[in-house]
Amino acid sequence: MPKLKTKSSVKKRFSRTGSGKIKFKPAGKRHGMSKRTNKFIRNTKRSSIMSPGDSALIDHMLPYNK
Repeated sequence: MPKLKTKSSVKKRFSRTGSGKIKFKPAGKRHGMSKRTNKFIRNTKRSSIMSPGDSALIDHMLPYNK
């Protein structure tokens, strides 16, 4: 049986918690912070846990990180 490949773009953007849930950082924080509101910058600081329905889409792209 061949090895499965991890999707490169997914491994840069998502990680797993100890219990196996998928953790991600919100979008929109790469550049252009001067045009963003202070509220937006504050709210996108922390990472979030992905909902179970969305994490099912990411699950098969991270085969060995369970």
